Amino acid sequence: MKEFDDLCEKFVSREEIFEGKVIHLVHDTVALPDGKLAKREICIHSGGVAVIPLLPDGRIITERQYRYAHSRVFCEVPAGKLEETDALPLEAAKRELREETGAVAEKYTYLGRIASTPALLDEVIHLYLAEDITFGERELDDGEMLNVLFEPLSELYRRVMSGEIEDAKTQIAILKVAALHPEFL
Repeated sequence: MKEFDDLCEKFVSREEIFEGKVIHLVHDTVALPDGKLAKREICIHSGGVAVIPLLPDGRIITERQYRYAHSRVFCEVPAGKLEETDALPLEAAKRELREETGAVAEKYTYLGRIASTPALLDEVIHLYLAEDITFGERELDDGEMLNVLFEPLSELYRRVMSGEIEDAKTQIAILKVAALHPEFL
């Protein structure tokens, strides 16, 4: 089996395909490590955050939200995209948690970043564990409709492992929190 010393593809040119409110689609030409040219369709996204709000009794705050691309409701952790006004991903995490659930956390722990679909999407999602939570009013964005639930980490873990929860960021978030807090399994 041949191994390559350099796997990097080098940018050659870009054709703009579409620029929308959330995504920007481009068609790039790249030089492969062997010198041949190839095309890459890339969806550019500002990135996002996902928050795993953990209550002292081991329940997680989750949401049910209809996702048009899949024509059904998904179970997800609170999440949202980074805005130009966010100096740090943590600011976006705090905003999304408060707006979507009414929760405000005193303690945030950074759990890392994930590349959700690296073959065609440049989006990076920053994951945060939120603890020491108090509640206020929700402030949903226009057109944002979701239901908030409080579910035991043990049940969410079971549903991730059985394939019932399909959202990638939620799967990873639940598995990370389960590893950090096995006492709730």
